[in-house]
Amino acid sequence: MEQLSLFVIGDEDTVLGFRLAGLPGVVATSADQARAALQDALRRPDLKIVILTERLAWQIREEVDRHLMRVHWPLIIEVPDREGPAPERRSVHDLVRAAIGFKI
Repeated sequence: MEQLSLFVIGDEDTVLGFRLAGLPGVVATSADQARAALQDALRRPDLKIVILTERLAWQIREEVDRHLMRVHWPLIIEVPDREGPAPERRSVHDLVRAAIGFKI
């Protein structure tokens, strides 16, 4: 069975929590740091999943969306940070509508 390689990019508390579970990661406190960390992670051929906090993802939305539309791996998963879900968080319906082009 192939082992999934995961990497976390987020605030200090989020990264620490995932590190306690055995996952590597990097703390990013600005859009520039998040962008650099994501670019470094995307260059790693062993990664299958990048976990990115929602607030950082919104700060670098263009880069995240560009990757998601062009490449299948690694998968980028957006998770809430210590502050909880981001107010601009898209609903599942919004994501489906964006993916298929019409409301279900």
